[in-house]
Amino acid sequence: MIVRMMKYDLVLFAGQKNDFLQKLQDLGLVDITVRGWEPDEKERELMVSIDRHRAAVSRLRVMAGDEEIKSAVPYPSGEEAYEAYVKASTAEDNLTAQIAQGRKDLEYLGKWGGFSPEKIAELESTGVKLRFFHAYTKEFDSHFDEWNDQYLVYPVSVSEGMTWFVVVTTPGAEVLINAQEDRAPEMTYAEKETEIEQLVAERDALKATIRRAAASVDLIAEHGAAEQELLHLEQAAGSGSDAAEGTLAVLEGWATAETAGKVDAMLADYPNLFYIKSDPTPDDEPPVMLRNNRFNRMFEIIGGFYSLPRYGTLDLTPFFGPFYVLFFGLCLADAGYGLIFFILGLVMRGKVKPELRPAVSLVTLCGLSTMICGTFLGSFFGIQLADIEWFGDFRNYILSPDNMFALALGLGVIQILFGMCLKVVNLSRQFGFRYSLATLGWIIVLVAGLVCYALGSMGYEQYGFGSTAFWIAAGIGLFMMFFLNSPGKNPFVNFGAGLWNTYNHITGIIGDVLSYIRLFAIGLSGGILASVFNQLALGLSPDIPVLRQISIILILTIGHGITLFMSTLSAFVHPMRLTFVEFYGNAGFEATQRAFNPLKRNKAQTPA
Repeated sequence: MIVRMMKYDLVLFAGQKNDFLQKLQDLGLVDITVRGWEPDEKERELMVSIDRHRAAVSRLRVMAGDEEIKSAVPYPSGEEAYEAYVKASTAEDNLTAQIAQGRKDLEYLGKWGGFSPEKIAELESTGVKLRFFHAYTKEFDSHFDEWNDQYLVYPVSVSEGMTWFVVVTTPGAEVLINAQEDRAPEMTYAEKETEIEQLVAERDALKATIRRAAASVDLIAEHGAAEQELLHLEQAAGSGSDAAEGTLAVLEGWATAETAGKVDAMLADYPNLFYIKSDPTPDDEPPVMLRNNRFNRMFEIIGGFYSLPRYGTLDLTPFFGPFYVLFFGLCLADAGYGLIFFILGLVMRGKVKPELRPAVSLVTLCGLSTMICGTFLGSFFGIQLADIEWFGDFRNYILSPDNMFALALGLGVIQILFGMCLKVVNLSRQFGFRYSLATLGWIIVLVAGLVCYALGSMGYEQYGFGSTAFWIAAGIGLFMMFFLNSPGKNPFVNFGAGLWNTYNHITGIIGDVLSYIRLFAIGLSGGILASVFNQLALGLSPDIPVLRQISIILILTIGHGITLFMSTLSAFVHPMRLTFVEFYGNAGFEATQRAFNPLKRNKAQTPA
């Protein structure tokens, strides 16, 4: 359900604007429309800081469950924790890069053993120059005698088909050999090892700071929220318009109808303020806030991946939710996989924060749907229930692929017709019933055609397409489609628009219905893939006691893990696609990007 909003047009002295907005922030009930705001340098820095807070919280949340972090002492404030984390994290990244480079250098020094830079320099001061080369071992072996006749050549090590060797010459002398010259070792292998150990120790010390920050992750999140609220206040302060040569400030605000009384009381007490309270008009763009019951609230997560409904239209969340759960079950289509999700949801429910419980409830419900659908589709971890005699007469109720195909198309027709019915309601609410008559005509024609087709297929030819009842219903529907699609316009204009709309609707509806075949295809492919891994586990395992059982368990674990991941991804995405494209399209969904976001103050802490 979309919460009803009230509009406030506010006029006050420009010098009172900042103080007034802070009062609204304390109240926490009014959303100020942001128009014409351009961030300055300070506000851009604030935006960057907010993004970095989010990144920090995201990383630290992952770490927060470790036992070492649970025992760490939190910082006294979110600001201190965040600053300590940023410094430690930046230093840790630098040290990690140095350690990675150090290990590459260590690998290089390992080719040369214990050459000391000091000794190399000392030899050069006495007129002996060491130059370092490497070449393919075959090349080195074939030219060793030739090179050694011209210079003093000493092989040092052989690694990965390469020979690393030293040429002893004099400073400034030219060495002409077909090999790659390397830089002289800057330190010994042992010295580089010591250096890396020191870097690792420094990094480990920084991890203690990061663990403290992870123990303070809630404080960091609160500090980030406070900065977000400060930015919101700056946006509101930079919005609105001026009047009376800049003496007055004009703002537009929104509040829910339920809290409007509190807002009215605050505005009435504020000095030198004039305001007009009104209901939204069709020309307005009110912010949107959804309020649904406990069951429907879990589907707001799915709808949030697309967009909020425009104010004044229907909230489709309660209407697509049951379809989504059913479609998820049909796509995953294995009772064993559904059991995993169901148990996972029950276990997680008591371990997550209240704001995550709708998501956990959705996981549990989708698991239950998959268990039911998977049972009637005859699959349990890829085991075909229809082949097990123990299930007796229940095997007669397992759907065949042909029945599953028909079910997928049938569900598509039902959801599309349901969406069209919602479009009738939506248009009637917004513009009046007469603007929905063309859509209602389509529903009449489609329902009449489906009913007559079903009755004719059942042997009741007298009620088929040739019946009087069908032609009456079709005639009424066609008249509404062709002559009532644009109320108030010329009949010829209506007829022309009706022809064009008919072409678009016919091609669109056929494509929409065919899209639901994916329910059949995805569910069938997942079951087949699971069954194939079962056969591989039995067929590829050796006939050796213990080893056979280990092989079977290993193949089943990996195989079903892959299948579960791929099938779950498909079961999550494709029902969502059917919702946002086919169902939303036929229900006349109109989107908005503006959510109700009132000015408010973080009670825990506010940045200075």
